[in-house]
Amino acid sequence: MQSIHFGPRLIGTPTGKLRAALLIRPTASIEAAQAIQGEPGAVYARALEQHEILRKTLEYFGVETIVLEPRGEDPFEAAAAEAAVAFEDGAVITRPSAMAQRPQAQRMESEFASIDVPIAGHIVAPGLFDGSDVLLAGSTAFIGVGHRGNALGRSGFASVAQAHGYRVVEVALAKGVRSLRSVMSAVAKDTLVVAPHCVDMRALEGFKTIALALGEETGAGVLCLGEHHVIADARYRTALSTLRKAGVVVEGIDLYDFEKVGITPSMLVLALKRD
Repeated sequence: MQSIHFGPRLIGTPTGKLRAALLIRPTASIEAAQAIQGEPGAVYARALEQHEILRKTLEYFGVETIVLEPRGEDPFEAAAAEAAVAFEDGAVITRPSAMAQRPQAQRMESEFASIDVPIAGHIVAPGLFDGSDVLLAGSTAFIGVGHRGNALGRSGFASVAQAHGYRVVEVALAKGVRSLRSVMSAVAKDTLVVAPHCVDMRALEGFKTIALALGEETGAGVLCLGEHHVIADARYRTALSTLRKAGVVVEGIDLYDFEKVGITPSMLVLALKRD
């Protein structure tokens, strides 16, 4: 018997065809963000151009995009996925670890009210939880455990995920890893692309994995457009080749000025609707 769904249907399946997404344009303060080791600083003008190419790429593949203007001086404001996580019938508003990012989460709630996205829950003080530390794959919600967030925030999110039918698995992150979603992504309901030296691989039991080489860790932070179809940063040539050999269709675009400061394609886009 088919279940009856009331209200807007958001994320039907975590790797289903992406239908709607929210983005936040970068602010000029991205140039003040600390670059990852060995990289030069981000250039605002180029980041704007790259963000527009990302938007156009999404729209080319049939994704309805909502683009918000930045409001603050947070260098990482463009990482829209930090502020919320969408489930099938509503979104959880996070409480990011960085003080500068918390207004973004608060803003997201008011934006959702205007675009008919129900609220499924909130992470409240003293809980801390960042949206890019969760990855939904199949019926599993992976939660990254690293230097961000706290046990109370993770527990609060886990309760909401379990209420939506997800099995929750915590994944220990290696020292220095910015977020789970920067080094691991779902490319199909049963398949993950991962930087194996950045996460505890034992937590991924039951999933097929596509392992990336040392030096291309954040090449795993791809954005899933649908089953076996992703947007990736074109600079990670070995990672793109590895994905393609594994049967994944890869749309490589230049997002280098975001990657310089640790913002991956998976962090730039907040998925709102998937089939």
